[in-house]
Amino acid sequence: MSDAWSRLRRSRRATIAFAAILVLVGLAIVGPWLNPNSYDAIDWSNIAIPPGLTGAHWWGTDRLGRDLFVRTLDGTRISLAVALVATVVSLIVGIAYGAVAGFSGGRIDHAMMRVLEIMSGLPLIFFVILLTVVFGRSVELLFVAIGAIGWLTMARIVRGQAMVIRGREFIEAAVAGGAGPVRIIVRHVVPNVLGPVLVYATLTVPQIILFESFLSFLGLGIQEPQASLGTLIAAGASEMEAAPWMLLVPGLILAILLVAFNVLGDALAEALDVRER
Repeated sequence: MSDAWSRLRRSRRATIAFAAILVLVGLAIVGPWLNPNSYDAIDWSNIAIPPGLTGAHWWGTDRLGRDLFVRTLDGTRISLAVALVATVVSLIVGIAYGAVAGFSGGRIDHAMMRVLEIMSGLPLIFFVILLTVVFGRSVELLFVAIGAIGWLTMARIVRGQAMVIRGREFIEAAVAGGAGPVRIIVRHVVPNVLGPVLVYATLTVPQIILFESFLSFLGLGIQEPQASLGTLIAAGASEMEAAPWMLLVPGLILAILLVAFNVLGDALAEALDVRER
């Protein structure tokens, strides 16, 4: 593992991607405090002004005179929070489900995989849309809804790794020593699948950010006066010709986040020598 981290630190693209993520996360956390405006404050004297270093609106304003600097960074924070929480939910459920299925094998594995295949065949985006329509639109619901569909691929990855691990000598030694299935899964299986899990988790974050942005773009995600990157891009798309900065500012932040997380995930896969199976 130390060799892997050493290779990762020597990777220039991984360093640049990680630095970009840190800068954006730092800006999203402290950036709004650096500006005197709040995310929902309306400045009627500065309606749809372009970005500029002079004045209080560094990245311009929208059609209601709200500061794009604060709203974009606040939206970035919300999008990242949704992505991180949903990724953690998918990791917990996916690792538990996949490890049990892969280690158990036989009929248990067959039954659990049939359930997984049925769920994978369902139009899960419509499931998320249905939840938002029935229970209302809120950040908490996005956490649950997106996390509830994000664990399926993780479960498959962990199951495949667990099937390989269960035939190794240290597993046989643990069984001979009287260790039960739960202890073996927790102490031996899960720690040995963390490499692929870590890589996939890094690649899951941008997928969920994009998915949340898509839902918000459709009007099914974060609602006014709050904003996410998706809602800001949706608002900017309608004003693209008259006020292009309303689209370019959140669109650029979203593009940097997606590229940085994907580049970091690829570099991590190379460092950990994780290959597709």
